[in-house]
Amino acid sequence: MSEATAPKSRMQKMLDTVERVGNQVPHPVMIFVYLIGIIIVLSTLLSVFGAEVSYQAYNPATGDIEPATTVARSLLTIEGIRFMYTGVVGNFMSFTAVGVIIIAMVGVGVAEEAGLVKVLIRKLVIISPRWALTWILTFVGILSSVAADAGYLVLIPLAAAAFVSVGRHPLAGLAVGFASVAAAFLVNILIVPVDGILTEITNDAIRLVNPAQSIDLAANVWFSIGSVVLLTVLIVVITERVIEPRLGKYTGDYTVPGENVLTEAEYRGLRYAGYGLLGVLGFIALLLLPPGAPLRNPETGAMIQGSPFMNSLIVTIALIFGVVGAAYGRGAGTMKGSADIIAAMQKSISGLGGLILLLLVISQFIAFFNYTNMATLAAVSAAKILAWLNLPSIALIIGFVIAVMGIDLIITAAIAKWAIFAPVFVPLLMQLGVEPEVVLAAYRVGDSPLNAITPLNAYFAMIVTFAIKYQKDAGIGTVIALMLPYVIWISLIWTAFLAGWYLLGIPWGL
Repeated sequence: MSEATAPKSRMQKMLDTVERVGNQVPHPVMIFVYLIGIIIVLSTLLSVFGAEVSYQAYNPATGDIEPATTVARSLLTIEGIRFMYTGVVGNFMSFTAVGVIIIAMVGVGVAEEAGLVKVLIRKLVIISPRWALTWILTFVGILSSVAADAGYLVLIPLAAAAFVSVGRHPLAGLAVGFASVAAAFLVNILIVPVDGILTEITNDAIRLVNPAQSIDLAANVWFSIGSVVLLTVLIVVITERVIEPRLGKYTGDYTVPGENVLTEAEYRGLRYAGYGLLGVLGFIALLLLPPGAPLRNPETGAMIQGSPFMNSLIVTIALIFGVVGAAYGRGAGTMKGSADIIAAMQKSISGLGGLILLLLVISQFIAFFNYTNMATLAAVSAAKILAWLNLPSIALIIGFVIAVMGIDLIITAAIAKWAIFAPVFVPLLMQLGVEPEVVLAAYRVGDSPLNAITPLNAYFAMIVTFAIKYQKDAGIGTVIALMLPYVIWISLIWTAFLAGWYLLGIPWGL
């Protein structure tokens, strides 16, 4: 039987179904438009039937926990319609995630446009000894979430080229790059722009239960760092013990072009970037280290707890990337002056058009959802049921991770999913004694692994194209077969790591 008429395997049929169903999923903007319509209808029905809940809540005026009652509010009353119509601008302007992402990308955009991010990745690969190549590619891939496109567009193809250049199978390099960039997306040893958005959405959800409580950008930093270490080791072990033995010796005829050599201008740019980094770190140190420094807590003098420094980490991150990126551009000749730097900032912000539109709709969804009190109704009702079932908190956390993984197959956007999950699960689990930073950490675990196998990943088709360059008969099934071991083992071990972290009571962040 010819290859063209050969029956499809069970795996291929499953992938065809996932792709067919996935292609029918609307744009994320339309998903939230439909969700707003659903909220309007449900709020009306709940209000008509007199839905209400009674519970114990924090009163910020008195500082006490007091009895409270919440009733459903319809969006189709005169007051509700007035709120929807007049609140659009206010809802958007008060959605602080918008400002966070714009400020962050102003700095990151300079570094990307100058070419610094790409050159750093290439430089790290070039200097890697053969035995350390997998380790460095994995570590850099995980860290590349600071500028996700650079990871997908630069590190993944470069990883494949690096592998074949040292006599290893290029598909193994492709796999290690894809796994590290996609399956470990939401953790980093750095505070990255997406952290700001996730944190603000989390705080909006927290305020449904306790308006006086919030978390900051570093609420998950220790767990993220621990996860980076775990995932680096895990991805390396899977690559060298499972993926490469299965692929065997590479017999293709692809040769690596001399594209990994840095030019003298790029080396000069890196030197300038180092000078810029020292300068900006020195500037920040002057604002933070001396007693009474402006970035210390004005009341306690602390550098971390409640300090302006911690409350403005996004500004610090943007400043570092902006200065270092501009210094690199000056040294490498990719930026001649202030006009080029401003152009890079403008390009970065203009590239956020689609995300800003999504955040506009998300801000309305969250505002409408909060107005109806549906999150409180759902959280308190579900909390009472779960409390009656007397399930341990760890079972709830693991169940939440599994739920996020399931949805990730059809909604890959981390921000969009969290905007749906946070208003329901953060209050729910808070009612059951699970801190919001734990819920956010669980979301990081659930959101990432399946990014490497869902065809709805915006970069999945590009990975298939890369694979075909090295293996002419490669296809979707090839990539899925490469990535499944990563997905399965990362999902299992990372979830167990999360559970162990929680049970041992290890701090989640600063």
